[in-house]
Amino acid sequence: MKKKQKLLSLFLGIVLVVSVLSGGCDYLSQPINSDNTDSTSTPIDADWTFPTPQQNLPELANYAMVVAMVKPAVVAVDVEYITQDIFGRQTVAVASGSGFIIDPSGYIITNNHVVEGGSTVTVTLSDGRTFTASQVVTDSRTDLAVIKVDTLGEDLPFVYIGDSSALEVGEPVAAIGNALGLGITMKGGWISRLDAQITVDQSVTLYGLIGTDVAINEGNSGGPLVNMAGEVIGITSAKIAEVGVEGVGYAININSARTFIEELVKKGYITRPFMGVAGILTVDSSIQSYFRLGIDRGVLIRGVSEGGPAEKAGLMANDVILAINGQPVLTDEELILAIHGKKIGDKIEVSYFRDGVTATVTLTLAETPPPES
Repeated sequence: MKKKQKLLSLFLGIVLVVSVLSGGCDYLSQPINSDNTDSTSTPIDADWTFPTPQQNLPELANYAMVVAMVKPAVVAVDVEYITQDIFGRQTVAVASGSGFIIDPSGYIITNNHVVEGGSTVTVTLSDGRTFTASQVVTDSRTDLAVIKVDTLGEDLPFVYIGDSSALEVGEPVAAIGNALGLGITMKGGWISRLDAQITVDQSVTLYGLIGTDVAINEGNSGGPLVNMAGEVIGITSAKIAEVGVEGVGYAININSARTFIEELVKKGYITRPFMGVAGILTVDSSIQSYFRLGIDRGVLIRGVSEGGPAEKAGLMANDVILAINGQPVLTDEELILAIHGKKIGDKIEVSYFRDGVTATVTLTLAETPPPES
């Protein structure tokens, strides 16, 4: 039987986004699209800052020491959902995931897909203490969420943050989380790939992921991926499995996530560089024929946002973008990556084709409009 690769459940889903960190490209989904309805949260604290990464923590001798260090700050996340049966009767369903405490005052990181749509979110520490979320901020494009709990004056254990840019293929790591909803457990392995990308569905491709051979199961989502110093270097998110092949796990790298998490807490949504074009399509022979284009390469834009950067620069629906800052873009993914790593306010040179003529305009990237309340 022919082997068929498939993306497993992603433990309720996963999506990511563009990063503007100094290290360059990280990950993104559709930052150039005008739709920004993915972030719908209310801010928690405008003055909160993400914890500073640790410097030169010593490596521990074995996994047992890593678990002893990290496990107290890893939580089981239980989410209640109100569902309706075919007769219209409401019932309560419960799903489980993982998270980890990054601030002793009660800030917990997890995945958006772990808490999305939940009516009640409860976290349980490994010592048995349980807290109900007072607020949850989420962003589906990054698949990130922050749970805030009222600690009632208790100082909670917390993880140390590492530097994911220093990772190397072959480095040992551990995933700690609420695997299969059975409580906090650990699986060890190695980093097998850096800057990985996977396609979740037709509209979302994930970039900048950490690939690992650590065995990841449903319920691990939102838990920490840690190095041998016990530092969090990733957020466990998804698993790809192929028939007859051992599963490959993926995690969001913490360097990318930190900027987004801080914005979520401060603003309730994530700002993104905004080009103001929508409905992008890679031009191939079928697209060329269907839209009767006079060119067989580039990226077709099907629309522009009213008053957005593209419209202001003179771009129009059905223009074909050929290059950004002189670098050819041949696919929709390449166009996304060309914006990837740019900052709000950056000026870019966009070469395009229209009605048999090639021209270039200067476009200033804006901030993606906040979601409507």
